[in-house]
Amino acid sequence: MAAKVYFSREITPEKVLELYKMAGKELTGNIAIKLHSGEEGNQNFLKPDFWKPVIDFVDGTVVECNTAYEGERNTTEKHKALLTRHGWDAYFKVDLMDAEGPDMVLEIPKGKQIQKNYVGKHLADYDSMLVLSHFKGHPMGGYGGALKQLSIGVASSFGKAYIHGAGEPEKIWTADHDAFLESMADAASSVVEYFKGNVIYVNVMKNMSVDCDCCAVAEDPCMKDIGILVSLDPIAIDQACLDLVHAADDPGRDHLIERIESRNGVHTIEAAAALGFGSREYDLVEV
Repeated sequence: MAAKVYFSREITPEKVLELYKMAGKELTGNIAIKLHSGEEGNQNFLKPDFWKPVIDFVDGTVVECNTAYEGERNTTEKHKALLTRHGWDAYFKVDLMDAEGPDMVLEIPKGKQIQKNYVGKHLADYDSMLVLSHFKGHPMGGYGGALKQLSIGVASSFGKAYIHGAGEPEKIWTADHDAFLESMADAASSVVEYFKGNVIYVNVMKNMSVDCDCCAVAEDPCMKDIGILVSLDPIAIDQACLDLVHAADDPGRDHLIERIESRNGVHTIEAAAALGFGSREYDLVEV
């Protein structure tokens, strides 16, 4: 069954909130707001003031987890300091979900590559989730969107290495590449299952560099901004973004497509669809 994906070419904080409301679902209880807070030095991540209207509306808590690589977010102390420098805790409640262990373990009985997902233990404090994704390229995944936020984003520092290594964290940078992509799909499925569908996804196609917001030194955006998408289906929303990139009449399009295709980025979507927690089929409803 095709999923509804709401789309606007107008990119403003107010339009994010408008499309969020169009999704037609009320997030209840204690709401986690998963977004990418930006690595030190990154110029492309979406700042707190951009997300403020929708976060204020749902009255949620911005959640992040520590990274598994060098930088300013790989320890709790450094990460909290960077969150402050980037202004997140000036606007919102902020929770570093793996600030202390032990990790929470989500079982993935149908996982193709991994059967466990190690996430920040504070995930247990939340009843629903709003996933705010900045859609762009990625040095390893090819692209970053909703599925990456659900998987790598919610995983603890150890969990990130576990996903990257396809179950062998010591192989964080050397595992078979498609196995890594399939592990992301496996991990994403466990978070969707944990929240029993109480999740709304927002992808913003703005500042689209070939590099992720996790890169301290990132290329500048290579394409014109495209728009905002909102859906209840993380697979459909990512597929719609890829399709919009391919359909764009933009001189920078081929550079971003080369990054996505050279990393086989669509395979994460293929693997996620095979697990059955969403659909690649969608109806794009332009607003």
